[in-house]
Amino acid sequence: MRNLILVLGDQLTPTLTSLAAGDPAQDRVLMAELADEAGYVRHHKKKIAFLFSAMRHFAAELRGLGWTVDYVTLDDPDNRGSFTEQLGAAIERLRPERVVVTEAGEWRVRQMQESWAARFSLPVDILPDERFLCSPASFAAWAAGRKQLRMEYFYRDMRRRTGLLMEGDQPAGGRWNFDAENRKPAKADLFMPRPRGVTPDAITREVLALVEARFGDHFGDLEPFRFAVTRSDAEAAFTAFVETGLPKFGDYQDAMLAGEPFLYHAVIAPYLNCGLLDPLQVCRQVEIEWRAGRVPLNAAEGFIRQIIGWREYVRGIYWLKMPGYERSNFLGHTRPLPGFYWTGETEMACVRAAVTQTREQAYAHHIQRLMITGNFALLAGIDPHELHEWYLAVYADAYEWVELPNTVGMSQFADGGLLASKPYAASGAYIDRMSDYCGGCAYEVKQRTGPRACPFNALYWDFISRHREKIGRNPRMAQMVRTYDKFADVEKGRIADSAAAFLGTL
Repeated sequence: MRNLILVLGDQLTPTLTSLAAGDPAQDRVLMAELADEAGYVRHHKKKIAFLFSAMRHFAAELRGLGWTVDYVTLDDPDNRGSFTEQLGAAIERLRPERVVVTEAGEWRVRQMQESWAARFSLPVDILPDERFLCSPASFAAWAAGRKQLRMEYFYRDMRRRTGLLMEGDQPAGGRWNFDAENRKPAKADLFMPRPRGVTPDAITREVLALVEARFGDHFGDLEPFRFAVTRSDAEAAFTAFVETGLPKFGDYQDAMLAGEPFLYHAVIAPYLNCGLLDPLQVCRQVEIEWRAGRVPLNAAEGFIRQIIGWREYVRGIYWLKMPGYERSNFLGHTRPLPGFYWTGETEMACVRAAVTQTREQAYAHHIQRLMITGNFALLAGIDPHELHEWYLAVYADAYEWVELPNTVGMSQFADGGLLASKPYAASGAYIDRMSDYCGGCAYEVKQRTGPRACPFNALYWDFISRHREKIGRNPRMAQMVRTYDKFADVEKGRIADSAAAFLGTL
């Protein structure tokens, strides 16, 4: 045998560079479901089931393309539990001339890949992952010499590079960003499309039984399970979103409604991040819909910005700053993660809704993550590394390259402003404006202090007080520091007492 090609669980793309470099007539593919990967954090049961099922279906897809695939299931007697041990067993059995891999998306796995040549005394070709639109080297070149790495300027470069939503050298509509038009609160009487789900087939049902048996004590509900696990079903799910959700996605992308986990969101990040969908292809499809007049520009621009702007940007930050970025803690927060992040058992209706939805769906949209669970952790002084591991565990789309910068940089300001222009801290007023959670809450969102006041209110002003020296010079936070300074001493005392009393209950 010539080459042994190891394909990872988030590399489910037939045009992957390692596969493109191979020859089905001479080479063999290795794929494996590994206990180490399922358990290095306690991943949501739906997340494990989604990836194992998608991997099994991808192995079948490759076989249909003429590849010989050695696929090691979790319960295979020859399963060695880790990438390195499984690869070693395959090398000993198959005696390949070399190993070929596409570079891993996570730092810890990339370190494993770089150790294999010496460990196995065999050439190991680590090829670039060309499914992304900006390589780590290109991002590093863009970042060189910049004091602040703002996504907006990177995004503009990506628009020019791809030509998406461009009219010559100018942005369509005369503006790069229509975010100001994408902040409408939703109302419960809106028609809400549902993401296209898929009834589990025999392969998925077998995986569901395996996950329940092996990971039954992990977080989350395993069923109902409706994720697409094949390329064709993922593409059909995206097409359904384009037809039913995309036209109003822009208007309501920041809105939150009790009992409506999806609103107008695509819920395709799990498919993009494991390789079932191509990011540039989905953006071009959205552009076609705008140019045909079927969706407004604010919807098309908002969607495309999340893909070629934010998604590519956080990956660039990750590879620029690892290792060590995962331990950033600019604000010095050390409070343990509260138990209700796992149980949802809290009187705060917004947090309860976000965690309950996360448990049921392995999904919450970006504002629920940033302005509910993330905002609470920021205000309460939760250890950002504990929060990072929670986000990594509970969402089906979470891989460290995308989740870590979002948590450490955007949500928790733990990198001191490298990524975010300000701490994303907000009181209950923001949540009340963008959701209907507060109407059914045990706390009163209009009250700043006292036993029944919304905890976000006193915690917000307590956060301002605690960190005034670190955030007071931030141009987007200085006004809030000045506002706090104008409070009477007795009011400052009430704020401190209310915040301390609530934090004492965690």
